[in-house]
Amino acid sequence: MKENEKIQGEEIVDLNHLIKIRRDKLEELEQKGKNPFEVTKYDRTHTAKQIKQKFIELENIDVSVAGRIIAKRIMGKAAFCTIQDCDEKIQSYVSINDLGEEQYKEFKTYDIGDIIGIKGFVFKTKTEEISVHAKEIILLSKSLKPLPEKFHGLKDTDLRYRQRYVDLIVNPEVKDTFLIRSKIIKEIRQVLDEKGYLEVETPILNTISGGATARPFTTHHHTLDINMYLRIALELNLKRLIVGGIDKVYELGRVFRNEGMDIRHNPEFTMLELYASYQDYNDMMEITEEIFVRAAKKVLGTTKITYQGQEIDLTPSWKRITMIEAIKEVTGIDFNEINSDEQALKIAKEQGIEVPKLKETRGDIISIFFDEYVEKTLIQPTFIYDYPVEISPLAKRSKKDTRLTERFEVFIGGREYGNAFTELNDPIDQHERFKKQVEAREAGDDEAGMMDEDYINALEIGLPPTGGLGIGIDRLVMLLTDQASIRDVLLFPTMKPLNNA
Repeated sequence: MKENEKIQGEEIVDLNHLIKIRRDKLEELEQKGKNPFEVTKYDRTHTAKQIKQKFIELENIDVSVAGRIIAKRIMGKAAFCTIQDCDEKIQSYVSINDLGEEQYKEFKTYDIGDIIGIKGFVFKTKTEEISVHAKEIILLSKSLKPLPEKFHGLKDTDLRYRQRYVDLIVNPEVKDTFLIRSKIIKEIRQVLDEKGYLEVETPILNTISGGATARPFTTHHHTLDINMYLRIALELNLKRLIVGGIDKVYELGRVFRNEGMDIRHNPEFTMLELYASYQDYNDMMEITEEIFVRAAKKVLGTTKITYQGQEIDLTPSWKRITMIEAIKEVTGIDFNEINSDEQALKIAKEQGIEVPKLKETRGDIISIFFDEYVEKTLIQPTFIYDYPVEISPLAKRSKKDTRLTERFEVFIGGREYGNAFTELNDPIDQHERFKKQVEAREAGDDEAGMMDEDYINALEIGLPPTGGLGIGIDRLVMLLTDQASIRDVLLFPTMKPLNNA
């Protein structure tokens, strides 16, 4: 037997032994008629944070607090225990003289992880620690498994993601990331509400996968006996509302893409999409800057941040450069001088770039060159605009070059954070682009879009000139909390089931 297997086996034996001890304690309590799981309510007067903030007015005043035991030190007829609640930790002094012999004896059997309620008065110990002098303690819920730090701590990231509830207990600083996430989302809503946008909700299940280029999740509706798709974007339904006369609209919601998983991608993630009548992609650049700047100032108090060791300045105005110009800056290759698919493919081969069979157009190759050479160099906030029409089926063509579209993506720290268009509102052009997507799909591209006849019908009713923007909320939270992995900003990231699950 290998040494690590031996250690692991010993830990399992120890764990099972400790679980048995806890279950025995529960059984003893039940035999005494004190089942802790029967407690339905406990009236707290204060949280730990409130007591510490208001100590002067609360000193010697009776309070009641509740939380999970995270430390306990017995000293004969007196003890100290520390509980952790929703805010932070607070210590309690417990003695046999205050509780009585029977209750104090029961308190000594409580385990780390048990949830208790404490009534007593606020005071400071000789070491100046704000504490609660307990007069009464009640067990509110029995923890039947020990917390993981009893063995090896909860440092294993895989286990942390699978058991986020334990992660939040053992590593309370993790909660800060999710508090910041909530503040960012509130600030985004504040920005859009101030500008007159209406927040709406649109269907997650759709009969057509559309609004982006991605492989969808498929499910089946038994009553209707039809296949349905979890949405890969919010776009098409929101633009239907613009057609219906809602001039400014947005949605913050989950979208789902049946694609690979890595530190930047999770199969389900949160998107902000917003649309405004009578605006274009230049207006969307302005609101993108405002959202990022307002969020940064709200949670960090500055627009100068550090992300994974890189100094980044979010102060407007951000650099703006076309995709073709950006490629030329980095590689010296000017796709304005390359006018055919054959020429583009030749250049790609000369550079040793592999081009998939279904992507052998000039526009696709421009995109491949950008991904290969440029994206990683864009550390400071940069708007890359005027994307090829082949990779932008929902964006309006550029007046300067009809092979391009009025589309941009925003890059920070070598990563993409948002995507925006001047929306295509020509139903004839849109129908032709959908047809090309269908052809690509039939040729084996399972990320290509589908024909959406109802959306074409909506465009035929009339979509006004419209600007649209999508921002990945999870990536924005990663940026402003300096997290390297998307899993660290999702409370419950998607995980592969364990073999013994």
